[in-house]
Amino acid sequence: MNKAIYPGSFDPLTLGHIDIINRSLNLFDHLLIAVTDNSRKTPTFKLEDRIKFIKEEYNNHKGVEVLPFKGLLVDFMKNNGIKTVVRGIRVFSDFEYEFQMALTNKQLFSDIETVFLLSEITHTNLSSSLIKDIIRFKGNIDPFIPNSVKKFLMKHQKEFL
Repeated sequence: MNKAIYPGSFDPLTLGHIDIINRSLNLFDHLLIAVTDNSRKTPTFKLEDRIKFIKEEYNNHKGVEVLPFKGLLVDFMKNNGIKTVVRGIRVFSDFEYEFQMALTNKQLFSDIETVFLLSEITHTNLSSSLIKDIIRFKGNIDPFIPNSVKKFLMKHQKEFL
């Protein structure tokens, strides 16, 4: 079985993330989606909610596993027997950051391989930060987020909208 991991904060899950997940599932039998808190940012959505968003979107897909993680990605990968990490690239600045990360991870865990997937053109403008701004200013986020996030925001309107 070929396995890969797709790590991220997913704060919130976007259609860009969904695109990378779906395309990864065409390449790998098993995809572990590892949800973490970005230490450089304060999350808008609780970790449990972000995990729930992904699980709702992929509840019938036996090849998807969703777990929280803290610490170094390479340690989490070793503990879960995974050697391939998937990263999405939207724009060139993403590549610079991801390339640095891939090289550092390779130094920490020589067996690791990083697979870069280019975003579909329709998702290159999407970022969780942009979507959070649209939410804050009560804009229409429907074209950017999956149903699980839409349902959550409808239920918690007062808190987020």
